[in-house]
Amino acid sequence: MRSKSRLKNGNEAHVYENNVPSSRSPNNRTGRDLTSRLPLKLLTNILSHICPHALDDNYSSLEESMRDGGCMLCDMRDLAQCALVSRRFLVATQTILYHNVRMDPVHYCEREIDLAAKRKRKSFFERNGEPVDAPKQRVEQFSRTVRDNQSLAIQVEFLKMPYMTRETCIADLARTVSVLPNLKYVDLPDGIYSDDRSCLTLKQELEARCADLRKMRYLHGAERSFALLSQSRPWQNLEILELTRLEIEPNTLVSVMASFPALHELKLEDSPLIDDSIFHQSPSTPSFPPITTFVLQSTPMLTAGGFEAYLSRPETREVLTHLTILVTGVLPSEVYRILAASPYLRSLRINQAVQRALTPSAIPPLASRSLEILRFEIESTSTSPHDLQPPSESYYQYLASSILAGNFPSLVSLYALSTSLPSLLLPPPAAPFANSRAPFSGLRQPLMLYTKSIPEHDWYLTVISPPTSNNRRGSATATRPISFYNGSTQLGPQWGDKARDSVIVGNGFGGFLAVPSEDGPRPSSSGGHKHKHSWSKSSRGWMG
Repeated sequence: MRSKSRLKNGNEAHVYENNVPSSRSPNNRTGRDLTSRLPLKLLTNILSHICPHALDDNYSSLEESMRDGGCMLCDMRDLAQCALVSRRFLVATQTILYHNVRMDPVHYCEREIDLAAKRKRKSFFERNGEPVDAPKQRVEQFSRTVRDNQSLAIQVEFLKMPYMTRETCIADLARTVSVLPNLKYVDLPDGIYSDDRSCLTLKQELEARCADLRKMRYLHGAERSFALLSQSRPWQNLEILELTRLEIEPNTLVSVMASFPALHELKLEDSPLIDDSIFHQSPSTPSFPPITTFVLQSTPMLTAGGFEAYLSRPETREVLTHLTILVTGVLPSEVYRILAASPYLRSLRINQAVQRALTPSAIPPLASRSLEILRFEIESTSTSPHDLQPPSESYYQYLASSILAGNFPSLVSLYALSTSLPSLLLPPPAAPFANSRAPFSGLRQPLMLYTKSIPEHDWYLTVISPPTSNNRRGSATATRPISFYNGSTQLGPQWGDKARDSVIVGNGFGGFLAVPSEDGPRPSSSGGHKHKHSWSKSSRGWMG
């Protein structure tokens, strides 16, 4: 601490005197601490509102779990300062701080401008300086802390860091996870998913020390380590498994899946060898386990018949609630078979390209009493200029007739690659002198319809309301684009009211039209007398 007599000027002395704590200050009140009567669990819950992201228990990366409207590093700093109040506050604060540890790269507020300048290593010969890698320093300090304090290490369950940090700090990350026995999720480098040699030590530490891990991925190149999971069984509490471009046999997949009793979410992507045999039951091999969330992408050998065999078992039929089918062997004309075999399905997404139009009279209509979200993204492979409409429109007519028949009583949100679907979902107008009772339209609640013409465009929202006694046909709001840009909070509330004002109006082709702001001067008409007079006067001056 600097002495008062050595301060350079009076301004610094004034600042010094204002910052020195005084026992005679009127703000320092002595009395009974009422927070000491609160239970520790209640005190922890109160302090958790200072740093909300610390209680985030999702298995998403740091980039995917960002929160809008706040600076997470500032929230963590404020919560850490609460630990200085008392011992009870210290215990409650440590429980929150070390539950979900985030190594955010920057401050999402105005403080980052000053801190970025202070992090630069300046010298006499280099005035600009090189910025210090702040996330790397945080990883090193956190590793040293948990290795020296085992009571803090056992509280860590989530560890998230930026992409470049986890790719360059592999050794520090291996030393850190070796002392975290209760770790459930950690952001890992991509090399660990493909058995890269640089990540071999890190993977061995995860298998030996982190037995409670809940999510893991395997990419092309990790076929051997994936096949050994059925024998080693390192993570018995694994819940989410993602497999991408793995060249494995169906029997290997089933045997590994059976070794994870807590698994409830599976993603298969670019797996050409996986076929319907994974769903067949055999006395010599284990059965495919029940899955809650099933994501299939680019698996052409899996068909609707295999899904029917899988859903014929009661333990699997009652568990499956979310299904995604992207470019598989399941044809759009066979979706009714999957809906009929899964009575508890809540969300379904199908994406397929078709070449020929559908004949709705040849197949039963779509029906599901439990489905709430449907993403029916059917597109045509090629459109001939001689056709009146593309082949995909017949599938949306088939979908609209199924909805209007009342086959989806729980449907709330619908996504489709068709701009004509809003008009198809409105029932025909009633006769002028018909009964005043509202006609049956199949909708029991307002339907949020999201449409677009091609996948590259943005979604357009149309709210379709069911008909009533006053409005016997129902109503549909004007289709408008969905914008995820908020002009008033584009930089967060910490940046003040300096956001840019803007107006967004769709042009009907996926773009937006420029609309003048109401604050500026509006263009005047060329037919006004005053405008004509000023124009003629300026013209005479210009002509001399």
